[in-house]
Amino acid sequence: MAKDLLFEIGLEEMPARFIRAAMEQLQDRTVKWLEESVIKFESIESYGTPRRLAVLVRGVAEKQEDVHEEVKGPSRKIALDENGQWSKAALGFARSQGASPDQFTFKELGGTEYIYVSKNSIGIETSKIVAEGLLGILHAMNFPKNMRWGSYDFKFVRPIRWMVALFGNEIIDIEIAGVKSGNVTRGHRFLGGEIVITEPVAYVEALRAGHVIADVNERKQLIIEQIDSLAKEKGWNIAVKEDLLEEVLFLVETPTVLFGTFEESFLRIPQEVLITSMREHQRYFPVLNAQGALLPFFVTVRNGNADSLDVIAKGNEKVLRARLSDAKFFYEEDQKHPIKEALSKLESIVFHEELGTVGDKVRRIRMNSDKLSELLGTDTGTAESVSRTAEICKFDLVTQMVYEFPELQGVMGEDYARKAGEAEAVARGVFEHYQPRFAGDAVPSSEVGSIVSIADKIDTITGCFSIGIIPTGSQDPYGLRRQAAGIVQILLEHKLSVKLSDIFKIALDTHQHFRGLKRSEDEIIKDLSDFFGLRVRKTLSDSLRYDVVDAVMAAGYDDVVLVVARGTALMDAVNNPDFKLTAESFGRVSNLAAKASSEKVRFDLLIEPAEQQLYESWKSITGKYNQLLKERNATEALELISELKGSITIFFDEVMVMSKDEAIRINRLALLEAIDHDLKAFADFGKVVWA
Repeated sequence: MAKDLLFEIGLEEMPARFIRAAMEQLQDRTVKWLEESVIKFESIESYGTPRRLAVLVRGVAEKQEDVHEEVKGPSRKIALDENGQWSKAALGFARSQGASPDQFTFKELGGTEYIYVSKNSIGIETSKIVAEGLLGILHAMNFPKNMRWGSYDFKFVRPIRWMVALFGNEIIDIEIAGVKSGNVTRGHRFLGGEIVITEPVAYVEALRAGHVIADVNERKQLIIEQIDSLAKEKGWNIAVKEDLLEEVLFLVETPTVLFGTFEESFLRIPQEVLITSMREHQRYFPVLNAQGALLPFFVTVRNGNADSLDVIAKGNEKVLRARLSDAKFFYEEDQKHPIKEALSKLESIVFHEELGTVGDKVRRIRMNSDKLSELLGTDTGTAESVSRTAEICKFDLVTQMVYEFPELQGVMGEDYARKAGEAEAVARGVFEHYQPRFAGDAVPSSEVGSIVSIADKIDTITGCFSIGIIPTGSQDPYGLRRQAAGIVQILLEHKLSVKLSDIFKIALDTHQHFRGLKRSEDEIIKDLSDFFGLRVRKTLSDSLRYDVVDAVMAAGYDDVVLVVARGTALMDAVNNPDFKLTAESFGRVSNLAAKASSEKVRFDLLIEPAEQQLYESWKSITGKYNQLLKERNATEALELISELKGSITIFFDEVMVMSKDEAIRINRLALLEAIDHDLKAFADFGKVVWA
């Protein structure tokens, strides 16, 4: 007969950001212990609130399963010595299994006889081992930050204040850090009291009676339904960010949604400032109108019932008023100082001890930006905007507003630059040069923002690589992978006509100009190329087969836009069964081209009609083919080069490539090598896998 198992750990309030992972960890460790202990169970559910972590395991077997297994040992040849006696290897195997040699049997496996020993163990009652198991789970749990309390050496996320441990209706007797388990839990801190749990399955409803919604999904749904109901009643658009909803979810045990107001005069501050203050400092949801403009209201979630909501709202309004007043003061004070003054303060902020100050970095960004503008052939007006944007792009880092709200860097820079009379393209570029800031973020929409963003990111990456800071494993403290991925995104989004190697060279020349390089340029370029290659491969892998990715990457990825175009075209081609024969013919060309010793093809040595035809076919398309690749028209380039398939097939059917005549043999291989050179500019077709 099966029983249910309940284990609840009651704690002082945990940080909201730790709770979901802690729930999952408790569930995973419980499942692992049950499986390792060979105890069957039907299902498991985890629960979490700011003051508790719990698991409810349904249908737990009352005893371990009996175990019968045969363990394979050494082969007969190794197990017996020349006298037919058990060898040291056999005796050692017996000891390791807690058996004696007379329990050995021989069985054949794969044509070889091995010794086996049978092991039988009778399952122990679950009730006799569950206490030890739960204590083991507690000790094994880990958190981003731990606490010790009292005189105990035991560490946990927060001090443990009570525990509920039930197997069926029996209490599991455990103790840790002076807390003994029982069947008494605690309800809401203010609305509930002590609650006796008579059996595990009564846990959720018993807590509900104590004003605690233990089920995370139910609690989240309650919050969403109340917010939706309020939005519908008021005609509001309540901006609910998932990460804030997740945090609020683990700040409450009984959620009640309410709203408050703030003075309309605060709306003169940029709404990004108001929204950030509400979300980051107060955990409030902002209220918008249908056009996305901020309204003078906020929505919050109370940890309690609906009593005295007007009083609660007024208290929240008072706190928010103080926050917004601070923001207003910072906003007004920042505008009293010119951009030039802010830029001078960057000279005293260290970017990196080996890479100089933020002022030094800004000068490098500007030089990188100017060189990129020249390389891209931007018009004079755009080039001037790029240069000015690069010059002032970091000035808002020393403003009071960004000091208070670091996440507003760029946002405040754009606003202050516009109010200081900067051109619209420059003001927008100050904001956009930070983009993309994270995976899934938008790339800069303007050419100015795109150029300065690349210049900024490549300066950081190249600078770090030049002093030996290269991401390894999961270590990437400067976010270099994210910044490299951002450059790749920008190049692709705007189809910029610039190669990675050109970008590397610009950044390295800039670092060399201002501070020199601690490593050789060739080493840094190789490391940069490999590093960006992984980012390009990841981008391709999001939409292409692995073998197609391998094929086009082998042809180079210096031009990011082109390698993606080649990958897309090849993926479309391999989905057509007829292309298999074309790819196979290309593979035959490549295999023999590897033996070529000359790059020059002499037409007078092409004596067979089939090789003359192949030569003429290739010569008729090679120029246009390479021009199409230069124009990044990969689809037409692949279609054009595929026209050689017929001539290649006839060539191999009618021509003996490895002629006894050395001159003719060398010339034929040279022809194949010339064709292969064009093929390899598109992909290594031999890497494509065919079903």
